[in-house]
Amino acid sequence: MTFEMRMGLPEMEALWTGLLAKAQLGKLNADEQAFFDKWTKALVHLSANPKHPGLRTHEIDELTQKFGVKVWQSYLENHTSGARRMYWAYGPEARQITILAVESHPESGKRKAYERIALSAFPQGKASDKEKSTARVGKRKR
Repeated sequence: MTFEMRMGLPEMEALWTGLLAKAQLGKLNADEQAFFDKWTKALVHLSANPKHPGLRTHEIDELTQKFGVKVWQSYLENHTSGARRMYWAYGPEARQITILAVESHPESGKRKAYERIALSAFPQGKASDKEKSTARVGKRKR
C-alpha cells in the first residue's frame, strides 16, 4: 500500500517547493543538496511503508496531545549533530500522509523538549494538481 505525500501549509509546502525548484535547476548548494537527498529518500520510504526500519518511526505523545492528532516522527539522519527529524500525520484523506515539520532533533533529555516544534497545517481535502506536482517523490534527474 502506498501513501500520497502531502506537504503541510504554508511552511512545508514552501520549503519543499523551493528545494524542488532549485534542484530541478541544479542550483542547490552542497548543504541543500545533502538535505534534499536525505529528505527525498525518507519520503520514498515513508510513502511505501511508514514503518520502514530505516525511518525509526514512532509517535510523539507530547505533540499528539498538543495538536490533537497522532503526530509521528521519522529519522532523516542519525548519529550527527543536529540530526533532523520529519514530523508527520496520516491524512487529511485516506492513504495520505502530511509532512508537518522537519526539525533538528530536540534534546530529549530536557523537560518540554518538543515544545518548540511548530507544525504546519493540514491541506484541505484532495490534493490539487499543483500540490501533487510539488509533493512528488522518487527518482529525479541529476
